[in-house]
Amino acid sequence: MSRWAAGFWVAVIAVALTGAGCSAKKKGLGPEDEGAGKMGEESLTGGAGSLDQARAGTLGERAAEGPLKDVHFAYDSFDLSDEARRVLRESADWLNEHRSSRVEIEGHCDERGTVEYNLALGAKRAAAAKSYLASLGVSPDRLSTISYGEELPLCHESEESCWQRNRRAHSVVVGE
Repeated sequence: MSRWAAGFWVAVIAVALTGAGCSAKKKGLGPEDEGAGKMGEESLTGGAGSLDQARAGTLGERAAEGPLKDVHFAYDSFDLSDEARRVLRESADWLNEHRSSRVEIEGHCDERGTVEYNLALGAKRAAAAKSYLASLGVSPDRLSTISYGEELPLCHESEESCWQRNRRAHSVVVGE
């Protein structure tokens, strides 16, 4: 077998294995698949995050948000605005009063950009929120992050007001 043919087959097998792994992860059929199809640290158990809400058909119903509020980001950015820092300070106050609570911070994006880019940007947004909470005295061991990229939008219109709602870090209390 020529060197080119061997390299070709190695590439084909790698793509097939990667594709098989991705398709299995995207199914998300049950609790055993928790954390599949997402990018980030291992998910903590408990709480109703965006994936759980999407499965239940309640994503976007913010009344069930809980004690921690979303922070929003500018287009193509993971920098925390003054308003985002204010919201995170309130979250840190709550977390410092409830020291046994653990939180998962979800990074979300609007629909613009590639899937890969938005997963990476969502991860950076979640990491920025986690880092700021840690700087305010919340133990990093109590915080996990995950990115959903553009996959779980709150709003489905292709306009700026909708995109603004989707560019967020959403914090979910996931355990005591």
